[in-house]
Amino acid sequence: MSTMNWKRKSTLCEGAVMVLLLGHMTFALEVPLDSKVLEGLPQPPTITHQSPKDYIIDPRENIVIHCEAKGNPHPSFSWTRNGTHFDVEKDPKVITRSNSGTLVIDISEEKAEAYEGVYQCMARNEHGTAVSNNIVIRQSKSPLWSKERNEPITVQVGVSLILHCRPPAGLPPPIIFWMDNNFQRLPQNSRVSQALNGDLYFSNVLAEDTRNDYICYARFPHTQTIQQKQPITVNVLNDRPAGERKPSFMYPSGASSTVSVLRGETLELECFADGLPTPEISWTKVNGDLPSDRFSFHNFQKMLKIAEVMEADGGDYRCLARNRLGSAQHIVTVVVKAAPFWISAPRNLILAPKEMGMLICHVGGNPKPTITWLVNGVPIENSPKDPRRKIEDNTITLSDVQTSSSAVYQCNASNEFGYLLANAFVNVLAEPPRVLTPPNYVYQVISNRQAMLDCASFGSPLPKITWFKDGQTAIVDGDSYILHENGTLQINVAQPLNSGKYTCVATNSQGNRENHVYLEVKEPTRILKQPEYKEVQRGSKAVFECKVKHDLTLIPTMTWLKDNGELPDDERFVVDSDSLTINDVTQEDEGTYTCIMNTTLDQDSASAMLTVVEATPTPPIIYERPDPPRDLELTDQRERSVQLTWTPGDEHNSPIQLFLIQYEDSLHEPDVWNNMTEVPGTSTTAHLDLSPYVYYSFRVLARNDVGLSEPSIPSSQYRTNPASPDKNPSDVEGTGTEPDNMVISWNEMTGLQSNGPGLQYKVSWKQKDTDEDWTSIIVANVSEYVVTGTPTFVPYEVMVQAINDYGSGPKPEVVLGYSGEDRPTMAPESVKVLVQNSTLAEVHWEPIPPSTVKGKMLGYKVYYWKEKSLQKEESKPEEPQKLIFSGNETEGHLPDLHPYSQYSINVRAFNGKGDGPPSTDQKFETPEGVPGPPTFLRITNPNLESFTVEWGPPMDDNGRLTGYILKYQPINSTEELKEMTLLANETSVVLENLKYSTRYKFYLNAMTIKGSGPIVTTAITIMDEALIRQPAVEAGKGTESPSHPISPVTQSVQPPFYKARPVGPVFGSVNFSLEEDHAILNWEYTGDENNVYVEYMLENSKEGWKREAVNGSRTYQLKSLKAGMTYKVRVVADDHTDATVQRTEELLIAVPAMTSRQVDIATQGWFIGLMCAIALLILVLLIVCFIKRNKGGKYPVKEKEEAHQDPEIQPMKEDDGTFGEYSDTEDHKPLKGSRTPSNGTVKKDDSDDSLVDYGEGGDGQFNEDGSFIGQYSGKKEKDTAEGNESSEAPSPVNAMNSFV
Repeated sequence: MSTMNWKRKSTLCEGAVMVLLLGHMTFALEVPLDSKVLEGLPQPPTITHQSPKDYIIDPRENIVIHCEAKGNPHPSFSWTRNGTHFDVEKDPKVITRSNSGTLVIDISEEKAEAYEGVYQCMARNEHGTAVSNNIVIRQSKSPLWSKERNEPITVQVGVSLILHCRPPAGLPPPIIFWMDNNFQRLPQNSRVSQALNGDLYFSNVLAEDTRNDYICYARFPHTQTIQQKQPITVNVLNDRPAGERKPSFMYPSGASSTVSVLRGETLELECFADGLPTPEISWTKVNGDLPSDRFSFHNFQKMLKIAEVMEADGGDYRCLARNRLGSAQHIVTVVVKAAPFWISAPRNLILAPKEMGMLICHVGGNPKPTITWLVNGVPIENSPKDPRRKIEDNTITLSDVQTSSSAVYQCNASNEFGYLLANAFVNVLAEPPRVLTPPNYVYQVISNRQAMLDCASFGSPLPKITWFKDGQTAIVDGDSYILHENGTLQINVAQPLNSGKYTCVATNSQGNRENHVYLEVKEPTRILKQPEYKEVQRGSKAVFECKVKHDLTLIPTMTWLKDNGELPDDERFVVDSDSLTINDVTQEDEGTYTCIMNTTLDQDSASAMLTVVEATPTPPIIYERPDPPRDLELTDQRERSVQLTWTPGDEHNSPIQLFLIQYEDSLHEPDVWNNMTEVPGTSTTAHLDLSPYVYYSFRVLARNDVGLSEPSIPSSQYRTNPASPDKNPSDVEGTGTEPDNMVISWNEMTGLQSNGPGLQYKVSWKQKDTDEDWTSIIVANVSEYVVTGTPTFVPYEVMVQAINDYGSGPKPEVVLGYSGEDRPTMAPESVKVLVQNSTLAEVHWEPIPPSTVKGKMLGYKVYYWKEKSLQKEESKPEEPQKLIFSGNETEGHLPDLHPYSQYSINVRAFNGKGDGPPSTDQKFETPEGVPGPPTFLRITNPNLESFTVEWGPPMDDNGRLTGYILKYQPINSTEELKEMTLLANETSVVLENLKYSTRYKFYLNAMTIKGSGPIVTTAITIMDEALIRQPAVEAGKGTESPSHPISPVTQSVQPPFYKARPVGPVFGSVNFSLEEDHAILNWEYTGDENNVYVEYMLENSKEGWKREAVNGSRTYQLKSLKAGMTYKVRVVADDHTDATVQRTEELLIAVPAMTSRQVDIATQGWFIGLMCAIALLILVLLIVCFIKRNKGGKYPVKEKEEAHQDPEIQPMKEDDGTFGEYSDTEDHKPLKGSRTPSNGTVKKDDSDDSLVDYGEGGDGQFNEDGSFIGQYSGKKEKDTAEGNESSEAPSPVNAMNSFV
């Protein structure tokens, strides 16, 4: 507990009024500690020092439980332990310190647990008993980690992971951190971080997270011990990596959670998210802002920390985890509870007999604390009844007190989260005033500084202090003087006229006492001529001048320093009253010399540098900014002006052009400096006009050609007296926000403009052009006032006048304002529509009467919408469109209408409040127009001399279709354009007798009675039979690649839809042909742009388009295509800003799965020679074999196997691709009598150099007698599309063919 102040206050009121006022005015007075004053002065005990409520002890040290108290007579001490008396004298291990209640318990030979418990100290004397808090003694604990076996953790790359720490519960709780075997902290980042409970969270794991030394450590701060968890091994695999995913929360779980926190504590919210890529965490408060000066983010944004929690911090907080795939959120509801806290603790009372006083125990808390009272450590309900004491919840009222009423009261406030205990004594004394300040004390102060004259006193009742100057009228608390509650008189800016004799008189009902003190205001010490920089030749003389002005009544002392130390003890240094002379200068004399003028009250100093040179060169002229002015003084001090003087600083070779004077108003804008005026550089004084009620401080800056100096040291403060305002608020307006109000607003005046305390605004208004009186109201600290109950949109005259405690400002200017608007009450009439053509109509209406506008007329809004199409029955009404016509316009045009449709229209007026009622809906119809383009045009069923042309009806008929016109002709031919007129219900036509190997272009458009619509085009080439067998090509699709390599064939893709020439580049058909490892593209292009590119990407790939520039060509060879892959390809054109303006449809190009390596090797000479040698060897073997058979011999299997030992023809091992021995295991050939697959083939693996390809290891079989058959087989052809294999009958020719 902190020391409680012994304070009080009394009053002279009488009767019932006295009783009411005393209850609220009694306050504390500090009891003086002067032993002479305290001698014989009784005082109840006060606890001055005690141990904390929760006291955790170190078992290695003695237990010290503090309890210190003061009182007169000095109190005695006793203790309770666990609610019962603790007899410390009977326990030899417990010692009580002398004149104290502090216990020292020796536990060197005893377990600390024996002294755990709840202790309470009581300090008693004859005037009462004070009690300490309940001090809970507990031994610190640092338990070992429970034994456990951590199994290795195996996870795939990309998954999330939590490594649990689960530290032992210590007292106090341990500090958790993760390290490796080398005692290096594990790095943490936005992906990997530690939670408050010690667990380590991985949003996603990487391969480098694999390690066997994830170790969680717990450090117990009280005993300075560290416990270690068994290492955890994490193995990260990459055979089935996790894919990218949007965030989800690992902690906390679910969509929401609730956290409780106590007021004043630190709130720590955390969330950890799983996701790939690693999510970014952010925090916001739902329906509010985070407390700007108390919140912070930690642990890579995963923790939100709010210090010193208040009730307003309760509510919902959103944790948002986000990556490029999405986001997730968790809502944490924070509930703020509060242990009891002091709003106003009870304070000590010193009362005179028959006075009354109040002890108030005002506490807060959630839940609301329960307050109980004790007197002298005993529950008040168990203490003797006292009729002079009245208890009402948190207040004890004492009336008509006597000396026997002295006691110590305890207030205990508690709820489920804790308690507060406060001691407050009531000391009934009757003491005449005593003045504690020494008599005839002389105060000395420098002019323009603050002076404080003390009048410390004590008495009961509390003495009232009155000050007199020179025995004249009492000094009143004001701007020049401030009277403090403790009796001190403060003079803000002491001037010579304030010098003199001051008398303080202390008075109470027991008598009075006076004391005299004296104030002397002295002139400040100032250096008028400062020492200047000297550059002298070695052996010459240097003289530094330092002329000083000081108060003649003060004894000055001049001191010179060299480099902030004493001058050398050398007779060459001569100190006079205003100078320092150095004779026969040496190199060691270089340095900075400072003159200091000291008096008993102040000092001033100045420095200069001495440089010693060999010769006397002409020094370069250095131009610098001037030094700041100094020695600022305020003279000729008046109500609205003051004279400021100063001493200029060094000009540094550039004359001062002007001085800038700035001021600070510490009353209204502390630490803000404002420009006030400028004076010429030749002046050192300025007459400053001042505003009332400002606490001025001034500073001066000097400017030369180089720049502005640093500011001078501020002047002493000068306070001007308050006055009535000089001006009124600006920007006064009157504007309505509702039909029955008017908001009068203005710019609030600053403190500098207020001219005095109590700034308020007198707001006045009356309806214009009426005889009613002005209505006024006075408001403060606002910038607007709302007048209610006004008529709608009526002009008002408005005034706002500034007033303060010293009067009113000038007569304000009258401003015209208006009350609020309402919506128009009438719809426009006589709405007519005149249809101009199929897409344009004209609308007319009559304006509404001004009386129905109800505000400022802004114009009319025309709403129109398409009800239905007159052609299509199933059409639905469209969303209304809006046109706005300002002012009093009464007609307008409706553009962009749909032909052959029915429309509805209405008109409404609007003002600043909103729209009025709409007019009656009017219907009108638009005539037919030309149709839109057919939806598609394509060619189907091509053969040698004919094909079918198909098309789709237009999306927008815009009337009744009358038919189609189809035109076509060969491209680049002189033949005339052929034309066909088709019926409206036709959507296809068969064209015959066309020339093959000829490219035709087709044009199609639809017609109504209004004419023909836009044309769509397409083109096709009539090819020979080989082409006709290729798959059909539709618009926007590529062709499938053949299942086996074929010779290059030209294929074509045409845009399928509307090709009316747009603005910018236009592409025609795009053709491509396939080679072994590349594709050749060519296209038609009629645009002007030169920035043409070929773009391509793998089908179904998430990667972006790759592009290659074609440099103005119409043909391009696209290389680096991978065999067996399908690509999307298109041609694009960019404008000069690199923005794509045209592109073709996408082609699908399937590259055949060709083994380019075989082709490349087969063309090499060495490979051909090798194959010929092998073929020759096989031919020789075949001849030998035939000779033996012809002789009737058998060719045994064993000999065949040995024949295979030639390394050039050994089978290839499947696992490493190297040649090995022939294998006849069960995995590679069937058992005797077994059957081969029904198709007679064995599936070949992916190796291009397999044994089957070289005629070995194929479909080798045994006859029933075990003889080997199928010795040689031909190489199997591979279908590039399907990957199937076929077998051929074994023959020497095929075997040889397989090598060549």
